[in-house]
Order: sequence, then structure tokens, then C-alpha cells
Amino acid sequence: MSDSVARVEATEAALELIDRLRQQHGPLMFHQSGGCCDGSSPMCYPEGEFRVGGSDVKLGDIGGCPFYMSRSQFEYWQHTQLIIDVVPGRGGMFSVEGPEGLRFLTRSRLFTDAEWAELEHRPVVCGDSES
Repeated sequence: MSDSVARVEATEAALELIDRLRQQHGPLMFHQSGGCCDGSSPMCYPEGEFRVGGSDVKLGDIGGCPFYMSRSQFEYWQHTQLIIDVVPGRGGMFSVEGPEGLRFLTRSRLFTDAEWAELEHRPVVCGDSES
């Protein structure tokens, strides 16, 4: 089966920031926040500092970093491709880009019918089944 359709992608600006952050913090991972303290934004953590479990799904990788979302949030967003971008501003208080004067931002678009036909049969991976 082809994996040509990505559930999550990153802009060139986001990939550049990820590379800079990786040099400072080592391996990284992302989790799409569902609200609360930091709103609904992609949060970037040093790998292992945010615990993912069976209630999270892995959408894919951006810049070599795994990207997760809660299963309940995924139920609403499953027809949507997430596009992670960077804008000026203060990042989430727990996200490592905060001191950079930039923050990650989630943009989105609906999958086309052809893309959805490819994705609807592709299983999503629970967060705790990844090492």
C-alpha cells in the first residue's frame, strides 16, 4: 500500500526551526495540544519528556520527529491534513520553541476524496505501541 498521503506535514520554516531545536535539545517529539493551558497548538518536547499512551495516535513524522494527537481529537480531525508552520510569537509554556520568539502553529486542509480513499484503510498507530 502506498503511503504517499501524509496526515501531518511541516512547512520549510517549521523544518528549519525543528533542526535548530534538535541541535539544542537532542531528539524531539510533537503532540497536538487539545486545549487547556496552551490552547490548541502543536507542542514540541525533548523526546521522552511527554508520555504518550494508548489514548494517543501517531499521525506521522515531521522533520524526523514523531507527531501525536489524542485519539478523541483524531476522531474529529481524521479527514484533515495538519500542516505545521511557524509564526512570530511566544510558544506554549511547555513547548521548547518558546525562547526562540517563534511558535508552532497548526494549519489544516481537508483531504481530497482520492486522498481519503487511500487513508481510510490505513491503520493509525497507538502511541504506546511505538518505542
